[in-house]
Amino acid sequence: MTTSRANIRAIAEDLYVWLPPKRGWGLANCGLLTSSTTAAWIDAPYDPSLAGEFLTESRARLAPGVGIDRVIATHANGDHLWGAVVLPDAEVIATREAMEHIHYEPTPQQQHALIAGGDPASPLGWYLARHFGGFDWSETGPVHPTLMFRGELELKVGDHPVHVIGLPPAHTEGDLIVHLPRQNAVFAGDVIFGSTADFPGDHPVHWAGPLQNVIDACGQVLATGAEIVVPGHGPVLDRAGVQEHIAHLAHVQERAHALHAAGVPALDAARTVIAEQRHPELGLPERLVVTIAAEYRHLDGSEQPGIIDVMSQVATVAAELEAARFPVQRNREAGPDRLTV
Repeated sequence: MTTSRANIRAIAEDLYVWLPPKRGWGLANCGLLTSSTTAAWIDAPYDPSLAGEFLTESRARLAPGVGIDRVIATHANGDHLWGAVVLPDAEVIATREAMEHIHYEPTPQQQHALIAGGDPASPLGWYLARHFGGFDWSETGPVHPTLMFRGELELKVGDHPVHVIGLPPAHTEGDLIVHLPRQNAVFAGDVIFGSTADFPGDHPVHWAGPLQNVIDACGQVLATGAEIVVPGHGPVLDRAGVQEHIAHLAHVQERAHALHAAGVPALDAARTVIAEQRHPELGLPERLVVTIAAEYRHLDGSEQPGIIDVMSQVATVAAELEAARFPVQRNREAGPDRLTV
């Protein structure tokens, strides 16, 4: 990956957000809360290279002698947790339930080996190389929380109160949100994927669900009264942006329930919703495979498949979408007389 992959900016008193410049798998937002005596990260980037970049930017904003003593992980996806390896002495805070997702995902080195050893001729190998091949976990060991809690946790970073709120299963098992009342801000993790007209984001992806829990979690974000909402990915939102996201989730929920009631298999239901193109501006539509399959499991009581099986289905649908796009592009490049679509 190239340098200068993200930018950091102040969004409130002693509060900074680190925003990747583009959308895509693994490019998560992170926060820095500073004080005269200590500082904390809210989430950590995906690999040591990105995390080192964020650490350099963070240290430039700290008072002399102040270190980053805590990392609050909004959930256990690697793109919000694994970069904590660059802060080996920091306390890593997560919900107890987050351990369920840590056990579900590959370790960093397992994921690195899976991508490096994948068959580029297969949909899964092609997809993993395209979307994850630029990250490097070859020397990254497992990252585990050192302080786990259930329910809610009250902290302070210097004089700044930090209210950490655990959630029922939503994006993953063990999600939390971080409310900073003095800054009038909430870090929502991946219960919210940000998108605006100026910076369209990606389709949400939810591993646990049900979607009603995700919608309810968005409601808890609004219930804090905060005016600044930092999603797990995409641009910073205001309250209206959260409401728009809730409407999007409710639409996916309604379509999943209708297609399930009609007897449409989960994978075909995802293909159907993708083809409807309700939000063509959003990237990675194949992620609807994950979200709709999770919703189906709550409707019919089926078991969660392994992550390789899930990502294989995602890759298959992505390959189908790619194959459907490129013939059109090639025909257009050949000239209007040869346009056959």
